[in-house]
Amino acid sequence: MFDFQDLFQWDRFITPTIIKTFYWLVIALICLFGIAGIFSGLAAMAISPFGGFIQLLSSIASVVVGIIFSRIAAEFVLIVFRINEHLGAIRDQGTGH
Repeated sequence: MFDFQDLFQWDRFITPTIIKTFYWLVIALICLFGIAGIFSGLAAMAISPFGGFIQLLSSIASVVVGIIFSRIAAEFVLIVFRINEHLGAIRDQGTGH
């Protein structure tokens, strides 16, 4: 975890430790919007069955795509920080010779 002092020092990044929290927050928001879209699609079926069905399917597909893309974005952020750590290790190895 990170300390409160880490917010004011630039020796250590805090993003890798809190990215999982943001990922789960995004997943919760995607699911809430997906549920709202599903209910909206069900309500629209009373007016136009085909249009409501299309909205229902697009809401479900949007939830799946949103979860996949949020995972990809979170992994991309973590990969960037991991690359930074590995480059720092390579730099430290080079100065030891």
